[in-house]
Amino acid sequence: MVSFSYNLPNAGTQPKHILSSSDISYGRLCQILDLAQAMKRQRLENPQPIAQVENRMLAMLFEKQSLRTRITFETAMHELGGHAIYLTKSDIDMGQRESVYDVAKNLSQWSAMIVARLNSHATLCQLAEHASVPVINALTDMEHPCQALADVLTITEKFGDDALKVAWIGDGNNVANSFAVMASKLGHNVVICTPPGYEAASYVYSEPNVEHCYDPKAAAEDADVVYTDVWVSMGQESEEQERIERFAKYQVNDAVMALTKPNAIFLHCLPAKRGFEVVDSVIDGPKSLVFEQANNRLYAQKALMHLLLENRIA
Repeated sequence: MVSFSYNLPNAGTQPKHILSSSDISYGRLCQILDLAQAMKRQRLENPQPIAQVENRMLAMLFEKQSLRTRITFETAMHELGGHAIYLTKSDIDMGQRESVYDVAKNLSQWSAMIVARLNSHATLCQLAEHASVPVINALTDMEHPCQALADVLTITEKFGDDALKVAWIGDGNNVANSFAVMASKLGHNVVICTPPGYEAASYVYSEPNVEHCYDPKAAAEDADVVYTDVWVSMGQESEEQERIERFAKYQVNDAVMALTKPNAIFLHCLPAKRGFEVVDSVIDGPKSLVFEQANNRLYAQKALMHLLLENRIA
């Protein structure tokens, strides 16, 4: 069995929840990234389960569809030596068939941790309020901190600790919120570029080194990283035509990427709507790290869960 140990103070008896990027301090973020990179090296060289969390159960409460989030959490928990149970809206129908309070109390008795992918961030906060085990946000309408962990892990692997210009071009959505906050913690200069009316959440702009613009060319100029996401997220299908029209000038194409630095990278959290927010020649091009970015979900989440389960995140 492989052991990853840290001489850290005990975080206390109250569970530590990760509901947003703001819940992870700079020091803890560095700790997660360091452990994620160590776990990645270990998995590639000599994969073994990690004995400390053996036989613990992870409850995965998902109201939305998922490919990367589901398989990376399930794989990570398996490789940590535990087990995952996947629960959909049709299994529980939380808030309708059974109250959020009752679900939190029940799952806390049987599982060591809850990963929740929910429609409403308010519901997530209510779940965490009543849970006596750690709750991790696996996506809500407000934030997606686990995606942001994988994003900054990918950037750190490419550029080290250098402070960068990072351009988010497109919708100021949940991923933009989490990514901007987390990238700012690492000292990167983040430019969020959206059409008017689609800015990121107001609290994001109170972070140091985060600014907004409406010109995608200005955002991309001399950028080290360009990041985009779909223009129409789950639950926004009724706005599709309007959004396509409003975002047409915010496509990440070859002309946009030509404005970036020579060694710049392109990121996308996936799934992508090719031909809309990004063209094939960019997402499949030499600057694209989207599949390594997706791969890094496994290691970022494995490190986060391990530290939470070992009560090492204060």
